[in-house]
Amino acid sequence: MNKDEKYRLLTEQIKALVEGETDVVAVMANVAAAIHETMGFFWTGFYRVIGRELVLGPFQGPVACMHIPFGRGVCGTAWQRGETIVVPDVEQFPGHIACSSLSRSEIVVPVLSAAGEVMAVLDIDSRELATFDDTDRLHLEQICKLITPLLFSLLNDNK
Repeated sequence: MNKDEKYRLLTEQIKALVEGETDVVAVMANVAAAIHETMGFFWTGFYRVIGRELVLGPFQGPVACMHIPFGRGVCGTAWQRGETIVVPDVEQFPGHIACSSLSRSEIVVPVLSAAGEVMAVLDIDSRELATFDDTDRLHLEQICKLITPLLFSLLNDNK
């Protein structure tokens, strides 16, 4: 099965997992786990926007940085820009925050409200260089859009 087919099946699985769920942590946890397990990435998880920093949310993989300032590292920069960032070699990204020296490439997808406000970011790391491409970007953005209405509602309820 090629990458595109894996993502199509993953998206259907995620739709079923989150349907009717009312807990934001449960949604983020199962989405991170489904992506991680299906795609075999090194680290997969969410950071939530709380004030002027990203705070670690549910994830799969080794321990991670718990707080990331606005505009710092790949995650903070994706938050600042409000757009997906694909990094083929993290060593070449200015200001990269190395939570693990084993991470070699990364993709960060912002979870945007209908108004374009970043509520969270989906961060995925790989042990291999240049793991992520447009196929990953397109499908991961679609997954984030799929869960956005639920996360927006739940994150606002928890404020």
